[in-house]
Amino acid sequence: MVGVVSVSEAVRIADENDLILAILSLDGDPPVLRLFDEKDYKKHKYEQQKKKRTQQKRSVAKRMGLKELKMGYNIDIHDYSVRLKAARKFLKAGDKVKIMVNLKGRENLYKKQAIELIRRFQNDVGEMATEESKNFMERNIYVVLVPNKAAIQKEQDELNKKDIAIEDSDQSQDQPEETSQESKPVPEQTEESKESEAEVSANV
Repeated sequence: MVGVVSVSEAVRIADENDLILAILSLDGDPPVLRLFDEKDYKKHKYEQQKKKRTQQKRSVAKRMGLKELKMGYNIDIHDYSVRLKAARKFLKAGDKVKIMVNLKGRENLYKKQAIELIRRFQNDVGEMATEESKNFMERNIYVVLVPNKAAIQKEQDELNKKDIAIEDSDQSQDQPEETSQESKPVPEQTEESKESEAEVSANV
């Protein structure tokens, strides 16, 4: 430890010893700096980048809500469709979705059906989600799905293209059809008709 020195002195020491002067914290009074050799500096830089990535992941996870959807192992088709629609909506909004099947008492005998239901639900959600975690061992069977942003964006782009195609089709149908009319021969003007037209034009 060198102690408290001026910045110029710290730079001089680093240059004389072929070391790297790095800032550890600017919040302190005075700011905290450290001298590294090249090997230790690379290690320090790697640790800082790793720490930053971890903090970013935690920040994203904190912003991402967790929605829970519960089902019975013998859920009917209508209720199943409602939960599937809700799951897709949550995933598009950027939320995680936890699909749960709670088995109570003798319902544990239907554990296989519950797992198959979870897998079926996951398959119906499709590529718009990836599996983060699951539990198929206890009574509370569940799987946690996280949004697959690339797949969701791709699906949205395809829907936008379809909307544009439909709009173009509607516009083409609204345009009136051109009707071909046979050209009629212009009657030959007589001297009398020429004088009549000239008079009308003059009066107008």
